[in-house]
Amino acid sequence: MLDEVVADKKTLEEWIFDKKTEVIFALYDNKEVGFALFFHNFSTFLGRSGIYLEDLFVKEEYRGLGIGKALIGHLVSISLERGCGRLEWWCLD
Repeated sequence: MLDEVVADKKTLEEWIFDKKTEVIFALYDNKEVGFALFFHNFSTFLGRSGIYLEDLFVKEEYRGLGIGKALIGHLVSISLERGCGRLEWWCLD
């Protein structure tokens, strides 16, 4: 499958050694009401990272206001700005 690999040494070094776990907080009326905790994962085929959303949480009394959607939308923007190859999230039942 070598013909599908686009990674090079520079890209591998950047995405494997320079990225860290991050969290963004959602504010509503200047109160922290939710968060998204994420980190970079890596695709050997693309030769670059993606973002993996580990936790998405909105306090119960603030659900239904679009805060979770806004957090995910912000993660999409971050993914695009950083040149990520994908954004992933697995949700428990």
